[in-house]
Amino acid sequence: MSDSVFNSRLLIDAIVLVAYFFGIIVLGLWAGRRNKNLQDFSLGGRTIPWWAVLASIIAAETSAATFLGTPAEGFKTRGYFYGQLVIGTILARIIVAYTFIKPYYAYRVQSVYEFLTVRFGTMTKNMASGIFLFTRVLGIGVRLYLGGAIMVVVWRYLFPDLPVNLNTYVWGIIFVTVITTIYTAVGGIKAVVWTDLIQAVLMFSSIIFAVFLLLRNIPGGLATVEQNLGGLGHMKLFQTGWNSALPFGSALKAMFEEPYTLFAAFVASTMITMATHGTDQDMVQRMLTTPDPKKSQLSLILSGVMDIPIAGAFLTVGILLSVYYSVVPGTTLPAADNEIFGHYIVHEMPVVFRGLIIAGVFATMMGSTSAALNALATSFTKDFYLPYINRQASERQAIRAARIATSVFGVLMILVAAMAANAVLQNSKLTIIPIAIGIFGYTYGALLAVFLLGMLTRSRGRDGANVIAMIIGIGSVLILCKVALPAFDWGALLHGQFRHAEWDFGWFMPAWWPAISWPWFVFVGCVVTFAISVLFRTPLSQVAAAKAHVGNASAPREIGSTASSDPPS
Repeated sequence: MSDSVFNSRLLIDAIVLVAYFFGIIVLGLWAGRRNKNLQDFSLGGRTIPWWAVLASIIAAETSAATFLGTPAEGFKTRGYFYGQLVIGTILARIIVAYTFIKPYYAYRVQSVYEFLTVRFGTMTKNMASGIFLFTRVLGIGVRLYLGGAIMVVVWRYLFPDLPVNLNTYVWGIIFVTVITTIYTAVGGIKAVVWTDLIQAVLMFSSIIFAVFLLLRNIPGGLATVEQNLGGLGHMKLFQTGWNSALPFGSALKAMFEEPYTLFAAFVASTMITMATHGTDQDMVQRMLTTPDPKKSQLSLILSGVMDIPIAGAFLTVGILLSVYYSVVPGTTLPAADNEIFGHYIVHEMPVVFRGLIIAGVFATMMGSTSAALNALATSFTKDFYLPYINRQASERQAIRAARIATSVFGVLMILVAAMAANAVLQNSKLTIIPIAIGIFGYTYGALLAVFLLGMLTRSRGRDGANVIAMIIGIGSVLILCKVALPAFDWGALLHGQFRHAEWDFGWFMPAWWPAISWPWFVFVGCVVTFAISVLFRTPLSQVAAAKAHVGNASAPREIGSTASSDPPS
C-alpha cells in the first residue's frame, strides 16, 4: 500500500472519530442544559423514559472491559463458559426489581445510601457510601486501562518501531477520561443517559459487524470454523466444574477454584448482580430517573434479557478470532490477550468501519465512566458534602460541589488506570474481566448484606455493629478466598523505587483450602456480614423513626436539611 493511500485512510478514520467525540460532547451538554438543582443533576427530574434507561443500563454494563475483555475470554477458552454467568444476572434482576426498587421510590432517595440512614443510622450509611466511592473508583479505573490499551494498539500500528511503555497507556487513559468528565460534570444524569443511548447502539452494531466480517475473512467461512473447533455440535455452553474422578474434597476444591461453572452461574453470579444492580449508586441512580417504579422494573428486567445476545456476540468474536489467527499465517499478535480484538480492529477492519468500531470501544468506556462519575459525585454530595461540609448549601452550591467532585474522581480514576496498565505490562496474560469484577467482589458482599438486612427485616441490625460486620466481611473475602492483589513493594517505595509486587492475603491458609474464584467473592462477603449483623437488634427508636420517615416521604426534602443525619428518636 502506498503512503498516500495509507495516509488518506487514516485521515478518513480520524475524521470519523473526531465527529463522534464532538457529537457526544455536544449531545451531553445539550441534554443537561436545564439542570437547576441537585435532583435534576442526579435524577433528571424523574422524567427520563424507560427505554432510554434500558439502553443506559446496557451501556453502563458493557464497559470497555466487556468490549475488549469478553472477546479475550472467548479467545482464551474457545468456548462460551463465561456466558454461563448471564443466568445469574437475569435471576438477580428479577429479585432486585421486586425487592429493592419500590422501597427506593418510597423513601424518595437520591443517593441509595440515604436508605441506610433511615433504616440503621449514619455510621452504616457512611460506611456503605465510603465503600461505594472507594470501590467504584478502583473498578472503573481498572476498566479505563483499556482506553490506554486501544491507544497502544493504534500506536503500534502507526509507529511499529517505537517502544511501548506506561506513558503510551496513560495518554489514552487521560484522553478518554477528560472528555467524559467534561460532559458529565456539566450535563449530569441526563447527559449520561442520552449519550449512553447513542453509545449502546454504536457498541452493539459494531460487535455484530465484527462477527460478520470475521466469518467473511476466515478462509472457508463457517466450515473452517467448525473444523477448527472440532465441530460446532461439540462446543460446550456449560460446565459443572465437578470432576467425578477426584475424591469429594478435591473435587469440591477444584469446583470453587473454577470461575465458570453452573453452580457459580446460579448462586455466585446472582449475588454479584444483586450487589451491583441493587446497592450500587451507579446502577440504581439511573433506574430512579423513570417516573415510577414499574417503568424502572421493566428497564431492569429487560436489560437482563438483553445480556444473553450481548454476551454471546462478544464471546463469538473471541472464538472467531482464535480461529482466524490459527488459519491465517504471518500475523504477529500482541502479547496481552486484552489487546487481541483491538489488534484485529486496527489491522483488519475496512476504512470508515474501523473508525466507527474504535469509536465503539471508546463509547463503551465513556458510557460506563460517565455513569460512574455522576454516581460518585451524587453520592459524595448527598452523603458527605451536604450533611458534614456545608449543611446550609444552596442549590447552586450543591451543583457546584457535585461538578468539582466529578473532576476529582476523574483524576483518581486516571491514577488507578495507570496502576492497572502497569500490572498488565508486568504480566501480559492478565485478563481484565476477573480483575474488574473481582474488585467489586472484595467489598460489595458486605454492602449487599446490610441492604438485604434492611429490606428483609424491620428490627435486625444495629448501626455500629453493622460497620464492624462489614469490615469483617471484607476481610473474610481477602483471606478465605486467598486473594493475591497486583500492587507494589512497600520497601522499595520507601527508597524511592516503584517495583511491582503481589499482596497475598491468604498466605497462612492451609493448602487444602481452595483459592476461591472471583465470582464467589460477593457471596462470601455477604454471608459473613449478614451472619454477624443479624445477631443485633435495631433500637426501637430507630424502628419508629424509619416508619415515620416512610409516612412523610412524599414531602420534598430541602437541600442541606437533616435528611442525611440520624433520624430523631
